[in-house]
Amino acid sequence: MAPRPAWKGYLKLSLVTCAVELSGATTQSEKVSFRTLNRETGNAVRRQYVDSESGKPVDEKNEVRGYEVEKGEFLLIEDEDIEAVQIESSHTLALDSFVDKAEVDPVYIEKPYYLAPADKVSEEAFAVIRQALETKKMAGLARIVLYQRERPCMIEPFGKGMLLTTLRYGDTVRSAEDAYDGLDKVKIDEDMLDLAMRVIDRKKGKFDPSKLEDRYGQAMLELIQSTKKKGGRKAPAREAEDRPSNVINLFDALKKSLASGGNDNEPKTKREEPQKKPAPRKPPAKRKTAASRAKKTATQKTTGRKSSAKKRTSA
Repeated sequence: MAPRPAWKGYLKLSLVTCAVELSGATTQSEKVSFRTLNRETGNAVRRQYVDSESGKPVDEKNEVRGYEVEKGEFLLIEDEDIEAVQIESSHTLALDSFVDKAEVDPVYIEKPYYLAPADKVSEEAFAVIRQALETKKMAGLARIVLYQRERPCMIEPFGKGMLLTTLRYGDTVRSAEDAYDGLDKVKIDEDMLDLAMRVIDRKKGKFDPSKLEDRYGQAMLELIQSTKKKGGRKAPAREAEDRPSNVINLFDALKKSLASGGNDNEPKTKREEPQKKPAPRKPPAKRKTAASRAKKTATQKTTGRKSSAKKRTSA
């Protein structure tokens, strides 16, 4: 089943124009999501805005956006004011400039979309633009209005169609120099470098997206199924994993990687330990509420007073 288009419009290269549609290249439909419930009744709870000073609920008609100019001082911004500055979509992707994709820093890449012709009439013009980009090995730059927000984007050939990737704004990307400023130039040992490159050669292969598994998501599904079968709320016990020491000899580690035959990234089976069985890992601790923390503090204080009283009595 074809995904529902997120945007429809026209792709334009000089005098060549064709109708196109955009659909999301990623999905979160398989992602596990939870609802917040009332533990006592099992009913779903809903959020409600309350006044930070009076604590009284605020009606939706009285809710308004505010921009904090100083601490505790706000400018009220009405919905009609925001609507007035929103950029109207021209529904046209105009390819005004072209770049080598290799020149686009990966940190600017945001979200991918599939771009395809919207109808049979547009297929020929779409194919011409796609083939021109593929032959020149270039990507086109354009702008698109998505969800009432203008975004820069890059368009390139992809499979039988094209891929449109939204780009981050220049002022939202931090400089890499700030992150690496404290790194000193290291003199690299040639033998260690040779070993590292041999490890890379041994492990190189083709990119396989099927190996990019969401292990956390799968664990959540297993937890849900297990809890459903048991009719309880406790998570299944997990065996403790062996964690390597942080202190290692880099040279020895590289040699062991070569000796392993390149299989050290495969899932490890549980080691046989006939004399001692790994202790099961405890379920995650429940988050403490403010009330429970206050209760614990009060208990500690009471215990402290009792202990002091006993000492004085003994004295």
